Amino acid sequence: MNVFIAGSTGATGKKLTSELLERGHRVVTVARSKNSLPEELREHPNMTMTEASLLDLSDAELQELIKGCDAIASTLGHNISFKGMYGQPRRLVADATRRLCEAAKANQPENPVKFVLMNTTGNKNRDLDEKQSFGEKVVVGLLRVLLPPQSDNEAAADYLRTQIGQNDAAIEWVAVRPDGLIDEDAVTEYTLHP
Repeated sequence: MNVFIAGSTGATGKKLTSELLERGHRVVTVARSKNSLPEELREHPNMTMTEASLLDLSDAELQELIKGCDAIASTLGHNISFKGMYGQPRRLVADATRRLCEAAKANQPENPVKFVLMNTTGNKNRDLDEKQSFGEKVVVGLLRVLLPPQSDNEAAADYLRTQIGQNDAAIEWVAVRPDGLIDEDAVTEYTLHP
């Protein structure tokens, strides 16, 4: 399988890149600095890495990068620093999601491209009318106001939900909402929820 990873140099992205390469998949990625990935990953024969900022690529360049990819995984996130939370780009995840989907559609794939968006636990699925307690609503509301990345993650998932939808011929998507991420050498126990 050919997989494009957005955010391959982050904590989750590095783990996903390593796991996919170990399983024999081909990985395509973009990073502002090639040195952001360990040498064994960037020098792997199944790795194709372009040094650039994802949002600075032209539409044609992005289309070419993901051409032939069976899946796109976005593990993009904002750095946990003042600049990362409140600086530019403010809509990193939403803009990248939109541009990657547009590029995938422009390539007119024979089979739908699988799009996996790593999102945030506070983002509810509006299609399922998930219930939230008053306390959860207050906390998520405060997060939206105080931490711009919360709104960015929600906008990315809403783009997939409202603009791509459930029956798109070119893209099949899922928004993964991890409850908590920890940095461990091995995969720890987890559960899946619809």
